[in-house]
Amino acid sequence: MTEPNPTHELSTHGVGPWQGEWPTEEHYDPELLERGDTRNVIDRYRYWRMEAIVADLDEHRHPFHVAIENWQHDMNIGSIVRSANAFAADSVHIIGRRRWNKRGAMVTDRYQHVLHHEDVASFVDWARSEGLPIIAIDNVEGSVIIETFDLPERCVLLFGQEGPGLSEPAIEAADAVVEISQFGSTRSINASAAAAVAMHAWVTQHVEFPG
Repeated sequence: MTEPNPTHELSTHGVGPWQGEWPTEEHYDPELLERGDTRNVIDRYRYWRMEAIVADLDEHRHPFHVAIENWQHDMNIGSIVRSANAFAADSVHIIGRRRWNKRGAMVTDRYQHVLHHEDVASFVDWARSEGLPIIAIDNVEGSVIIETFDLPERCVLLFGQEGPGLSEPAIEAADAVVEISQFGSTRSINASAAAAVAMHAWVTQHVEFPG
């Protein structure tokens, strides 16, 4: 199991110019040291160059991927990318339209690997070539609840559009279909919320926390 790296954010609103003698390590950005760093990053990465942050994240990304069908220019995609960054997913895969609404990502797409696949078939070919089982998240007939499902450590969590959910080809290509238990009157929860729940389910199963 992987080790957690929880961070208590001490400077949510950013920090001003560096006080005192500047650090000389290459991962620091001189412009940020001079002007301050107001980015939405954890304190560990304050004043770091963006490329250095990505390289450091690459050292401890988790071995699960996230994939999203993008046929209707779903505004939830940006929020899903943001959650993927928060949970240190390996990569995010956009299936369908290349363009997607980045507003909800809050610029986290700069630190997250985002790849594109023309259609479900090309995505499935990629997953198979990587030996990654596809775990579809949708409340359709035949699905099993995620709370009792053993998520593979290496896998792709596949999500559909807000409303229609996953396409039939995506469901048929999945190695398993799981759903999130719900207890209220609504039939489904927001797509980005479902993605965050599923990613956290992976974390609770595969990240070892201190006792």
